[in-house]
This record gives sequence, structure tokens and C-alpha cells, in this order.
Amino acid sequence: MNDQITTSLHTGLLIAILGVLTWASGLPALFPSLGPSAFVLAMFPESEASNPKRVIGSHVLGVIAGFLAYHLFAQGIVVTGQIPPFSTVSLRLAVSSVVAIVLTVVAMLYFGIRHPPACATTLIVALGLLPTLFDSIIIIGAVVIIVGVQKLLLRIDQLIRDSTHWSLS
Repeated sequence: MNDQITTSLHTGLLIAILGVLTWASGLPALFPSLGPSAFVLAMFPESEASNPKRVIGSHVLGVIAGFLAYHLFAQGIVVTGQIPPFSTVSLRLAVSSVVAIVLTVVAMLYFGIRHPPACATTLIVALGLLPTLFDSIIIIGAVVIIVGVQKLLLRIDQLIRDSTHWSLS
């Protein structure tokens, strides 16, 4: 099968599993930064970019940074509607976002676990879209699930290749 189609379907499958989980549970286990993470996992399955420590660790750092920044600077605000220009509300959200991104990048570089989609995760939290501790646990759980499904898919693929190799020998 064409690599473009395979990568597209693989990415879709990773998101579909979380979509079913979200649909069945009613929990926000599907959020924007999982799309780029799923794409990286599908496109570069054997590369360092898909290393579980890197993917999970960076999202954990993003959640922690976003949570801290939101609760320090923008608690109670959610960026879902129009916010008046030059208002204290918009300033607090902007500060929360900047602090969250800086903390996330510093932490990813310090720990050597760079995964750019985690910067989107930190903004999701810092902007009040998923701001609670429970939301943070769901975010991390969803990332662990997507990485776990990826590892399972790679294992199945390896078993299929091994069985094909043995049957051809």
C-alpha cells in the first residue's frame, strides 16, 4: 500500500481510538495536540521523534507548565469567546500562555525530550480549555493510550512481517 495512504490511515486509527474512548466515556480524551502527535507517531514510527519517553514526557511537561501558569495567572478564565481588547482578562490569558510555553520549552530542552505538539498541549491548559487536575490526568492518560496503541500496532506489524518471512523461507 502507498506510504501516504498508510500514514494517513495509521494517523486516523490512532485518533479514532481516542475518539471512541471520548464518545463512550464523555471525557475530553480527544484534544487538538493529539493530531500532530498521532501524525509524528505514524509518519516516523521508528525514529527518536516517536520515542514514548519523548512523546509522553513532553506532554506531561506541557500539562504541568500549563496548569501552573493557568492557576497562577488566569484561573477562572476560559478563552472560548471574544475577549475585549486591552482588558485584564486578555492580559492574564496572554501571560498564562507565554509563561506556559516558556516553561514547557525550557523543561523539554532540559530533559532532552522535545516533542513540539506538547506546546499545543500547554496552551490548551494555559488558556483554560482543560484547566483542572482531572483534565490534566485525562490529557496524560490520552497521550499514554495513543503511545500504547502505537506500540501495539508496531508489535502486530512486526509479528506479521516475521510470520511472512518464516512462511517464505
